[in-house]
Amino acid sequence: MSLPRDYRRHWTPVHLDLVVPDVEAATATAIAAGARLEGQIQSYVWGRLASISDPFGHGFCFLQWAGGGYDEMA
Repeated sequence: MSLPRDYRRHWTPVHLDLVVPDVEAATATAIAAGARLEGQIQSYVWGRLASISDPFGHGFCFLQWAGGGYDEMA
């Protein structure tokens, strides 16, 4: 089943995934600069993910790989 995209929170379909070596450290740095963590840091087979919004509400994610990177997500 395919669900339609929902852009209510983000005014644009553009989304940034930033690969970082340590998702907790990157998240702490972003929060100290005024960003907000949206939910908890999630763990998956492929690694970890933090959903963040900047002080203006633009969303982005920090990804920390635990193996083969994007190939693990498929």
